[in-house]
Amino acid sequence: MPTDRRRILAMGGGGFTMGERNPALDRHVLALTGKPIPKVCFIPTASGDTREQALRFEERFGTWPCEPSVLSLFHLAESRLDPTRHLLAQDAIYVGGGSMRNMLAVWRAHAVDRAIRAAWEQGAVLAGVSAGGMCWFEGGISRSGGAPEPVSGLGLLAGSLSVHLDGESERLLAYRRAVASGKLPAGYAADDGAALVFDGTRVEECVTSRPEARVVQVSPDGRGGVVERQLPVRLLAAGEGHRRRRAETYAVSELRALRAGRNRWD
Repeated sequence: MPTDRRRILAMGGGGFTMGERNPALDRHVLALTGKPIPKVCFIPTASGDTREQALRFEERFGTWPCEPSVLSLFHLAESRLDPTRHLLAQDAIYVGGGSMRNMLAVWRAHAVDRAIRAAWEQGAVLAGVSAGGMCWFEGGISRSGGAPEPVSGLGLLAGSLSVHLDGESERLLAYRRAVASGKLPAGYAADDGAALVFDGTRVEECVTSRPEARVVQVSPDGRGGVVERQLPVRLLAAGEGHRRRRAETYAVSELRALRAGRNRWD
């Protein structure tokens, strides 16, 4: 079956924002672009654009062969970035966790939701963890208001997603109730360290950075409950998808020099 150029990596948790030491999921974001030195933009809106998340992103991606950037919607006056123009120039867009409800409200105020959809349709990889993983679906379970409750997403993908399956039992219970009652469509629940890879709008595979991490498909049973089925997962090697060949090492050196102001593109 041919591969759709539109790709999405939806993570239940893990990655650099959660301090995961295994970089496999983050490396997989770059691998999905198919580019030797992809442009990747991190959007930390869901956390209120905390500097901590931006620093973690820069620490992890800054030494890899890519061109990383951070889009802070709360500090546009300082960065002077045009959000739409910047996002449309990216090969990958990585969204952090936090409040999905608040994040989507801010995105709509800046037309970032439309820019992300356009970037995806022209081939950019979309990736995200927690709120950044749920936002691509029709809905998910957010704790923005305290207690876990259903919240609408962007709807790029049919169905729903619940995150932190192995760490937040209250969220899972709320998800089961929402799917059983029809408040959310059928979908998936993912552990920290587990992710779904979408080829277009079709699940291509599930991948993990931890051997025990799971992805579970959740559907209504028609009797007021749900049916759950654990999906097969593929364990990513720590360095998979972005091994440092000699040419890549040279590219990293060039990019470091560029970022330090010792060089410039001609």
